[in-house]
Amino acid sequence: MNRERREFLSDVGKGKLVATIGTSLATELGLEQVVARDVDDHLKFGNMEPLVDMMENTPVAKLQQTVVAKHRAGADLRSLTAAAALANARAFGGQDYDGYHTFMALGPALEMARELPDDRKLLPLLKVFYRNTNRIQTTGTNEKEVLRRIEVAQRAGKRPDGEMLRQATRDADFDHAEELFAVLADAPPNEAYNHLQFAIQDEVDVHRTVLAWRAWMMLDVTGPQYAHTLLRQSVRYCVDSEQSRIKRNTAPSGVRDLLPKLLDEYGLVGKTLGQREPSDSSLDELVQIVFSEDRTQAATAVAAALADGVSPESIGESLSLAANRLLLHDPGRTAPQASKEKPVGSVHGASVGVHAMDSANAWRNISRVSNQRNQVASLIVGAYHTAGQTKSVGSQPLEFATASDELKSLDSSKLLAELALSVRDGNQLRACSAVFELNRKGTGPEPVFAALLPFAVSEDGALHAEKFYRTVREEFIATRPSQRWNHLIALARVTASEYGNPAPGRDEAIQLLGLG
Repeated sequence: MNRERREFLSDVGKGKLVATIGTSLATELGLEQVVARDVDDHLKFGNMEPLVDMMENTPVAKLQQTVVAKHRAGADLRSLTAAAALANARAFGGQDYDGYHTFMALGPALEMARELPDDRKLLPLLKVFYRNTNRIQTTGTNEKEVLRRIEVAQRAGKRPDGEMLRQATRDADFDHAEELFAVLADAPPNEAYNHLQFAIQDEVDVHRTVLAWRAWMMLDVTGPQYAHTLLRQSVRYCVDSEQSRIKRNTAPSGVRDLLPKLLDEYGLVGKTLGQREPSDSSLDELVQIVFSEDRTQAATAVAAALADGVSPESIGESLSLAANRLLLHDPGRTAPQASKEKPVGSVHGASVGVHAMDSANAWRNISRVSNQRNQVASLIVGAYHTAGQTKSVGSQPLEFATASDELKSLDSSKLLAELALSVRDGNQLRACSAVFELNRKGTGPEPVFAALLPFAVSEDGALHAEKFYRTVREEFIATRPSQRWNHLIALARVTASEYGNPAPGRDEAIQLLGLG
């Protein structure tokens, strides 16, 4: 809320606001909640507004120098990132492909900054800020912002819930969905987020899932007072997606019918979940089911494992490792799939494996921060989402283990140099082999991450570099030692794939920071 409820109600009485009550909302809620839109409905962000306005309206040619000057004058990286996120949400509202990809890169870029020396911390953020402002201004959304101010006055009585929000998104009704979520957001953010999951779980779509997770993560940067602004992006994404589905006349995802069936069949809602960690071989059996079987079989196997006491963390681990197999089995783009930024043989950007790993990471994280019902539902839908994609990859993984034989004589420092050289050569197999051999020699993971991080900073990555680097960072930590290096091998492969397309604004950023 931007104003106290008393002031809001007073303004209603004075005619300063125009109350708009959707007929479906009024019927459903018995007029117990009132949603109103200000005559001047421009969404503003209090003391953050000057920085947000800077991110939206500074000419892109002057943006980086302006940001550097602001930072040197005292604006910290967190505040600058929060301003870029709020500018993006206000401008796009989760309804622009490049726009929401840029939003999803902001949090990971901030995490990348924390791994860098002080003189380089701004580099990954400048890259994403440039992309953000450029997209806002190129599309003209700084002048016709999608998100507008909504105020809610509540009275005692029935409140909407997640099922009602889900139905509004299925009806492809922007106004009704926005009205419902405006009421839901006038509550602790975790409560609103749990209601939102009913809509998120309705389809399997990488952007739907990752946007919902990265918006929640961004609350740690902006503060929870901006929960409504950040989370309503997902509401609008879901409605927009449903409108597109209806227009294409395609069937809804089978998960809509399967999820409630499995929750009921295995008695999972309200069940005290087990904490049993399966052995490596038992985990591998579940990983193989999610990797190779169809979606219904994978979701059913996960539901059964949860009912049998397997820990949610171990279930999430199986999703992550199955997605990793997709990436390591990916033969790379064929000529019809290729472009200048994504050539033949490349696996970065919107590839099967990268999308699968980012999605599994998001479902796993959403499960961790959700209530019990959504914890199990997210893992079941995550399995459904990850499975059924083997037809898009090869039958055999990249042969990095065998190819590493010629590297066995090198010590760790030479292997790290070989890794960097292989990335610059675009040699995916050799980069993976170098990481495989580094693990075999007992080298710790941090030197390997440190060797790959500069490339995640410098390259464009077809909108995915920052997000994927963060996915691997998180999944490496959360995966058992016997399997976790597969994630670093995947990162090496994607890094070698994406090298050669530097991010717009990179050279200027290096100059401004005195690093050139």
